Amino acid sequence: MPQLVTAHRDGFAPGWTAVVRQDDGAAVDLDVLALRHGERAERSDDKEVAWVLLAGQAEAVMGGTVHVVKRANVFDAPPTVLHVPAGERIAVRARSSAAEWAVVSTPSTKRFEPRLFAPHDVQSERRGDGLAQGACVRTVRLVFDRHVRPESELVVGEVVCDAGRWSSYPPHQHAQPEIYHYRFSAPQGFGHAELDDAVFKVRTHDTMCIPPATTHAQAAAPGYGMWYLWVVRHLPGAPYDGFTYDPDHTWLLDPREQGWRSAVNEVRP
Repeated sequence: MPQLVTAHRDGFAPGWTAVVRQDDGAAVDLDVLALRHGERAERSDDKEVAWVLLAGQAEAVMGGTVHVVKRANVFDAPPTVLHVPAGERIAVRARSSAAEWAVVSTPSTKRFEPRLFAPHDVQSERRGDGLAQGACVRTVRLVFDRHVRPESELVVGEVVCDAGRWSSYPPHQHAQPEIYHYRFSAPQGFGHAELDDAVFKVRTHDTMCIPPATTHAQAAAPGYGMWYLWVVRHLPGAPYDGFTYDPDHTWLLDPREQGWRSAVNEVRP
């Protein structure tokens, strides 16, 4: 499994597309489902599954209940997520001209009640305000973690990184593997992602596979908003419960330390 998967930069064809696989070294399985108006799809996996609506309006059947869900786009609206244990069936039908889902799954024998996370259930946090002269401002949306879904093997969230800003910053790492799946606010948008000392140029529809204990951070090019879905898989006996910052850069977490030529420490003639 390459660390950066770039095979889908032209977008996803209608139907199911397998993006990355846990058996090949990714943190989880990731599929993208693209439907046109009226088209249907369903799955009943032997794995725990989270369906993340990326765009469009759809009808979803989960646990015998019909839900009508919609999302304008990944930048302006929080997600709707369907989360089910192994063996539970989900069926969806597009009610708009197109509907797109990111579907993540991982082996699990744990039982829990299916749940729909509506946009108002998603925790949204503005991070980076007041730090590093505003260079790392972004919005972090947490759908669920081990405190919200202790039965889950997954942590699911999103980041909307402001144009020209950094995210996952200061650089951090954790023992558990992770994936990032990217979209940009314009087709030609791009950014850069770090895995330790390696730097990758990322574009819309790319997916980054982050190995365990690898320091990572990213930046969006000026003029282009960057969104990414992030999914962490818990490890046996070592569930994800946060990250560790690179100690060389933790001084930037102090609002009084704004960085080089800041209003705090600039030397004036």
